[in-house]
Amino acid sequence: MHATLKTLAAALVAGTVAFGAVAQDKAEKAPAKKAAAEKSAGGKLVVNGVTIPQSRIDAMNKELTATGQPDTAERRQAVKEELVNREVLVQAATKRGLDKSSEVAAQIEMARQAVLVRALFESEVKANPITDADLQKQYEEFKKSMGENEYKARHILVDKEDDAKAIIAELGKGGDFAKLAKDKSKDPGSKDNGGDLDWGPGARYVKPFSDALAALKKGETTKAPVKTDFGYHVIKLDDVRPLKVPAFDELKEQFRQRAQQQQIQKLVMDLRGKAKVEER
Repeated sequence: MHATLKTLAAALVAGTVAFGAVAQDKAEKAPAKKAAAEKSAGGKLVVNGVTIPQSRIDAMNKELTATGQPDTAERRQAVKEELVNREVLVQAATKRGLDKSSEVAAQIEMARQAVLVRALFESEVKANPITDADLQKQYEEFKKSMGENEYKARHILVDKEDDAKAIIAELGKGGDFAKLAKDKSKDPGSKDNGGDLDWGPGARYVKPFSDALAALKKGETTKAPVKTDFGYHVIKLDDVRPLKVPAFDELKEQFRQRAQQQQIQKLVMDLRGKAKVEER
């Protein structure tokens, strides 16, 4: 869930909040040691009189844990030292007046927006959980849409119907499909392979193409051009076999991610629909 929500948040606002890269590097390369500014009483971190709140330490540790990094004493110490380094650098930047820069202020605001957007997305998903029953329903619909068979097909794609008819006539006289595809097809992805589209379910193709494919028997070629938005196709069915759809458990998390994306997209569209947007 976290990775999906972060990606969506980043796509909506220009700004990122990155935790832990330096801290993890220290955790891996250096032995644990006490931060210079760590107080013995209560374990508070105070840098030049400024206290680093525990909530900030907890947030960085939570972020690292979410990325799969193990929660160890060494990592926790490295997080503290990283936060001390950041506080020292922030204080130095502030002394130089960099926080007053309009460009820096804009970047800070964008980072704040990114955090809030991510928090909103996580709140939305938590408030409206997607159940396994919902995912099972989506899986069954997906499985049905894929059909019962998959096909090994090839095609020749041309711009004009008359050209497709001429190819069909030439095939009827014994013409070689693979050679005609290489010479005449405008599909760059398949022409050099004799028009071969490899194995795939009918759902891979646009409806006129998949309907024509399903009507063919093994070894047959369409008797008339098949029109789609891409042009006119001459289709040959090389082989057909039952389609094996992966089990629900193999696809469940993919369906969950897609459902969460749809959930967030709906939230965004609903909010945009209610918003008053002006250019002045």
